[in-house]
Amino acid sequence: MAYHGGNYHGWQVQENAHTVQAEMEEKLSVMLGKQVSVTGCGRTDTGVHAREFYAHFDLVKPLKDPGDLAFRMNAFLPGDIAVFDIFPVTHDMHARFSAINRTYRYYISREKDPFYRELQFEYTSTLDLEAMQEASRLLLGEKDFTSFSKLHTQTATNICTIKEAFWTAEGHRLIFAISADRFLRNMVRAIVGTLMEIGKGKIKPEDMKKIIAAKDRSRAGFSVPAKGLFLEKVEYKFDA
Repeated sequence: MAYHGGNYHGWQVQENAHTVQAEMEEKLSVMLGKQVSVTGCGRTDTGVHAREFYAHFDLVKPLKDPGDLAFRMNAFLPGDIAVFDIFPVTHDMHARFSAINRTYRYYISREKDPFYRELQFEYTSTLDLEAMQEASRLLLGEKDFTSFSKLHTQTATNICTIKEAFWTAEGHRLIFAISADRFLRNMVRAIVGTLMEIGKGKIKPEDMKKIIAAKDRSRAGFSVPAKGLFLEKVEYKFDA
């Protein structure tokens, strides 16, 4: 599935908040005539988008026509949520815990762009892309990323393994791509904000090592707006 996060307080169900999970559970429960709980592959924050997102739900009996349910779900769901496919998996597959890699991209526009203003962060001042690229390489590997995590979360560990982190320029856009086995809350937005501080010359590229080692959120840069962040890809390992 995919969704535009602008109208939602993230994926996960919350009291007195409009979420993507709540929409999915409500619509599935009505269509299947029973209460259905949906588990997502991650917990995207308020305003974050997902271009590729997986979720699972359990049923006692298999669906007769999963493709037809996907078609009817799209007619029932709001226009900012799309279901691409529904298919059976083995009982031990879990949308969140079976994922082995996730890729996010963050989009920055270097000029005013009225057509995509809800889907990117507009920043028209100069950024040193080479310095940002150098600092991005220092993120790679297995590290404790507490310095880029939202405070007071309930995760058992803040250790993540980042496999890719790099910038590309496409026309007037800068795109930051990052892949890891897992991500902490607000992690990508805090990393991008820190890299922008490096691009502005306020922090040296080599200081990224010190920021990571400090395990202190106050040492890193600001968090960029959620609207420029997309969950782009989720990967699973299937047994042959």
